[in-house]
Amino acid sequence: MAPLTIESKQALERLRAYQAPPTVWSDMPLSRRAAVLILLFADKRGNLRVVVTMRASSLSSYSGQAALPGGKAEQGETAVQCARREAYEEIGLPLRDDKFPPPFKIEHLCEMPTNLAKTELVVRPCIAYLHSYDEKTGQDANVSEQLLPRLDAREVAAVFSAPLKNLLYRTDLAEEPDLPGKPSDWYRGSWTDWHQHRWRMHNFFVPVTNQVVTKPKRNETQKAAADHLEGLQRYRVFGMTARILTDAARVAYGQEPEFEHNSHFGDEDMIGRLRRIGRLGEVRKKGEELTGEMLRKAANL
Repeated sequence: MAPLTIESKQALERLRAYQAPPTVWSDMPLSRRAAVLILLFADKRGNLRVVVTMRASSLSSYSGQAALPGGKAEQGETAVQCARREAYEEIGLPLRDDKFPPPFKIEHLCEMPTNLAKTELVVRPCIAYLHSYDEKTGQDANVSEQLLPRLDAREVAAVFSAPLKNLLYRTDLAEEPDLPGKPSDWYRGSWTDWHQHRWRMHNFFVPVTNQVVTKPKRNETQKAAADHLEGLQRYRVFGMTARILTDAARVAYGQEPEFEHNSHFGDEDMIGRLRRIGRLGEVRKKGEELTGEMLRKAANL
């Protein structure tokens, strides 16, 4: 395994040092709380990649869409505990260090500001780094070749990864050779209305012909649900997932994207405003979503 590049080491140090602003997450009703895991690892060139999942086409919400391992919190869980448990349930990532095959171990780096989903869940991103070198024994390994294939896409159609730094650029990076299509196939973006202001929708088209893609091993229903991925050379990552990953890359590399984007991180302010007008309570009605009228009222506080 190649050592981390200087740039990757600096990125991890920035994430370790990052202090998110005060969050409303722990004060929210349990029914509203969710967390996702941004799991980083080093590729064979020493660059950072992030683990992403593809939701099965059979799921009732966001089916067939790229996502981060995560889900709703359970009673008494912190955001990190929730993200780790969900990663275990969705992709089989071990919950404890002693359950990882050596030399792998996980290090939690930081949390990012909480985001607001259209379903009125508040989502806390938790960033961790998956070490693949044991300094004591000298044992070295390759995450994408030796650990990811051992995971089981239990509740998703596939597990793959994206180059973290590339989430700040319009095109494929030159250090990623032999990619399908044109470099410009990597990114498309557009502006839309959300949270009473202009919101940038990012679409990243992640090449998968140059990497291991893990699919369900035991669940026959999930295997069948992954059929929509066959033949695809790139997987689309968009919506809140793309926004969260772009913000993580902004912090990690200390630079802004070369495409247009929203400058603020997360939605802590809007979440607080919605709470003040009586939204985001304990009871969530089926199909409940935010309306423009609600957002205008909250924004005018």
